[in-house]
Amino acid sequence: MGKTELMQYVDSLTERKEFPAFKAGDTVTVSYKIVEGNKERIQQFRGDVIQRSSSGVTETFTVRKISGGVGVERIFPFSSPFIDEIIVNKRGVVRRARIFYLRGLTGKKARIKERRY
Repeated sequence: MGKTELMQYVDSLTERKEFPAFKAGDTVTVSYKIVEGNKERIQQFRGDVIQRSSSGVTETFTVRKISGGVGVERIFPFSSPFIDEIIVNKRGVVRRARIFYLRGLTGKKARIKERRY
C-alpha cells in the first residue's frame, strides 16, 4: 500500500462534517460539546481565527478571544466529533495566514478590519 493509498484509507475511516469556509482573521463561533460525568452540554467559543494548520485528517485551527482581560487561545481539530457547528460571524481583512502578531496587541490596535462585499 503506497502513501497516497494509505492517506485515502485513513480519510475514509474518519467522518468529516461540512463546515463553512473561513480563514485567518475571520471571527467564528465554535459550538463544542463538553462531557461532564454522564451529562453533555454545548459551549460556545467565539473569537478570531489566528491560524489554520495542516491538511486532511490532522487539520486544526486556532481561535483566540479575550476573556476577562486575558487572551485565551484554543486549538480545535477539524475531525473532532465534539465540534457541533462552526458559524462565521465576520470576515476579516489580514495579509498573513498566521496572525500571531495579534498576541502582542491590546485594545483598539487588536481589532481586525471587516471585509466589505
